[in-house]
Amino acid sequence: MSDIDVQLREWVTEACRHPPGSPARQRHLTKVIRVVSSKLWRESAAYYQDALQQTWVYFCKNICNGYDPNLGSVATWLNAYLKRRLQDFYIDLQKRRSSEVSAWQDRDGEAIDMIDGLADQRGDVEPIWEKVKAWAEADATGELSRLHIEGYPQVTCQVLILRRLLSETSWKALSQEYGVPIPTLSSFYRRQCMPRLRKFGESEGYVNS
Repeated sequence: MSDIDVQLREWVTEACRHPPGSPARQRHLTKVIRVVSSKLWRESAAYYQDALQQTWVYFCKNICNGYDPNLGSVATWLNAYLKRRLQDFYIDLQKRRSSEVSAWQDRDGEAIDMIDGLADQRGDVEPIWEKVKAWAEADATGELSRLHIEGYPQVTCQVLILRRLLSETSWKALSQEYGVPIPTLSSFYRRQCMPRLRKFGESEGYVNS
């Protein structure tokens, strides 16, 4: 066991001698957090900070009754929990993406079954998502970046497809960011962006023509 792990155990032991919420307990736990933070698993996933926040909440609630120092260091214990939360977020994201991909809407608001409509039974959602992202970002014809809400040249089909569909930004957040009413955003998206998204889906065989 390293010297730092010994020190961490001592701080944990001392913290747990004091009642929850007390300054003394908080002081020692803060020392642990400062050291352990640099030892935690890191990745660039958009949901990483949410998983990390859950991990610190778990730490504060369970360090005195859920952590067994005989089974490993504090960092090992927290990393195991953090990776489980990251896996949960990833699974949830894939489920939501699958749901949205399987119900893209055309200009009339009718559901398009993106999964059952695959011409060659390519059922993996992630490759589809990556191809849609590459198509929208490249905008080879320039059409997606030319089409914009009247009076708001910065709010284009390219922006909305990348932000709304692929990054799952809420209409409320987009409305606040660009100063455009939600009904205007969603109407433009449905009338102008979705038909072009459908056309791409048809060209790739993701949607039956």
